[in-house]
Amino acid sequence: MSAQRAPTIAPVPTGNTFDKYGSRNPVVRRLMAGFERGLSELFTRAAADSVLDVGCGEGVLTLEWAQVLGERPVVGLDLADPKLEAEWHRRTRPNLSFVTGRGEQLPFGEEAFDLVAAIETLEHVTNPEQTLAEMARVARRHLLVSVPREPLWRALNLARGAYIRDLGNTPGHVNHWSGRGFERWLSAHGEVVEVRTPFPWTMALVRVG
Repeated sequence: MSAQRAPTIAPVPTGNTFDKYGSRNPVVRRLMAGFERGLSELFTRAAADSVLDVGCGEGVLTLEWAQVLGERPVVGLDLADPKLEAEWHRRTRPNLSFVTGRGEQLPFGEEAFDLVAAIETLEHVTNPEQTLAEMARVARRHLLVSVPREPLWRALNLARGAYIRDLGNTPGHVNHWSGRGFERWLSAHGEVVEVRTPFPWTMALVRVG
């Protein structure tokens, strides 16, 4: 009997498949304005003294948060990737640092950060339950998370003729939540303080501990 080949596991993507933060498309810019406004309001409400950004990508938001926090520490974490690390070297502040690692096994002690965030990250990870548990472990007060809202996200992709073969699923998205489903899932790890639904995302601030 010939040996069967082990199934190939697709690598977790790093960085932004599409540069939504830098896009000049007027529709994208309008959507991102709502996204950034909602996220900023939740971040302000958290009033964090330190931040860990899990799945920070190129570090765009991580740098913005470091600028807001002044001298208070902000750390971005993502998978090892030379392209990401090159972007990290472009974004420097005395209170900002970047490390490589996986969300499923964060290299920090319990309650190491006041706020732990995962912005457009959990839809990519192979074990979101373990990742969220790790985030709650290293957070002292809050989690800040956002994901695409399904099935709206895929419907919008199909409407613009994108990813037709994958029924509108963005490459690398392996987890999918409706708005209510995401809130229920988060509530197992803490108190969902506030939920925002800027079209077409769901984002939430969760109190832990």
